[in-house]
Amino acid sequence: MTPRHRTPLTRRKVVTALAGAAVAVPAAALVAPHALASKSSDGGGAKAKAAGALPVTIVNNSGAFDNASVFLYIVGNQDGKQVRLTPDGTLAPISLSDNGADGFTDYALELSGSGETKLSLPYMSGRMYVALGGKLKFKAVEDGNGNAALAYPAGWVESDPNYEVLHDCAEFTHNPDGMFCNTTMVDMFSVPLSIRLTGAKDQTTGTLRDGGRERAFAAVREIPEFERLVVDDRRIIAPGHGLDTGLFDENYFAPYIDEVWSTYTGKDLTVTTNAGTFTGRVRGEQFVFSGPASVSFAKPSTRDVLFCDGKLAAPNDGTTGPVAAILGAGFNRSTLVSAPSQPTTDPAAFYATELTNHYSKAIHAATEDGKAYGFAFDDVADFASYVQDHAPTGFRLELTPF
Repeated sequence: MTPRHRTPLTRRKVVTALAGAAVAVPAAALVAPHALASKSSDGGGAKAKAAGALPVTIVNNSGAFDNASVFLYIVGNQDGKQVRLTPDGTLAPISLSDNGADGFTDYALELSGSGETKLSLPYMSGRMYVALGGKLKFKAVEDGNGNAALAYPAGWVESDPNYEVLHDCAEFTHNPDGMFCNTTMVDMFSVPLSIRLTGAKDQTTGTLRDGGRERAFAAVREIPEFERLVVDDRRIIAPGHGLDTGLFDENYFAPYIDEVWSTYTGKDLTVTTNAGTFTGRVRGEQFVFSGPASVSFAKPSTRDVLFCDGKLAAPNDGTTGPVAAILGAGFNRSTLVSAPSQPTTDPAAFYATELTNHYSKAIHAATEDGKAYGFAFDDVADFASYVQDHAPTGFRLELTPF
């Protein structure tokens, strides 16, 4: 199977589609779906047009909350406009008048009294949020262009109105090319979720091992530099957001970054993408690559590594973007020094050093298939909890046991 990082990057298009209309305080809450509307044939079989109304099933097997205590929100974008799914399966635009007396909207979709909940999903790109034990407070606001938009929950910020609410989400893009979806821990990990996508194939991802949630919380707590990211039994905050909120060392990756720069001052690093192989060496403060195109990167910060952004930003250009994504994965998985040919595809080599992304390591270890979205480009070499189908017939989101 061709790794998706070796196809032209499309994540930035999806991010722009949702985040361009979404508004939140702080700005970090603008992070948008990581589901990629890829044109590759992975998991899709022969190319076919997806039906406009996709059957969706929501199943509460949490064991900790009954259906009456679980609230669902399906929000996102259609044709550049912010929308929400209504109980009858239609899309309604976000409106400032939707805010109630408390200043927040109530877009909650209640689950059936018992058993499965059936919905119909039109074409849109967005997130499916679940809140357990209480409702989420989404606020309709006016964006910079004067359009109605939605402030998304930022569960990693203590002042956010949703901080006390147990919640999580899955991400998706549903369009005429198919269904592209993933569970995500890029921002935080809280509620065990799995997705099943049926169509040309029957695919499942995101399912935790028995006791996986508890073990992930315990594993992160055991690492002194990461332990503050665990918020009671409510969630684990991703280290990038922890850095922004003062819970994580802004220089954590500095020794490893310096080691990478030192290592490749004297020898080459090769990075293979769908465009071809790039050969790089550090010259001064720049990591300079030649090959199908000339690309270079200044020395990144810890924040750049955790968000795969800043000096490791990955434009959707087919050259700089794929190289940046592979470097970002190599930093988070701590494989760049040990493997001068990237990407590393053997998961046994990931997170093997003491200085690594222990958050991502813990959530990967918690899943049955070893796949998770622990950082933005965890899809490098196909290790993200992502599935797609160009001829989908059904989507199932399950709250799995705690």
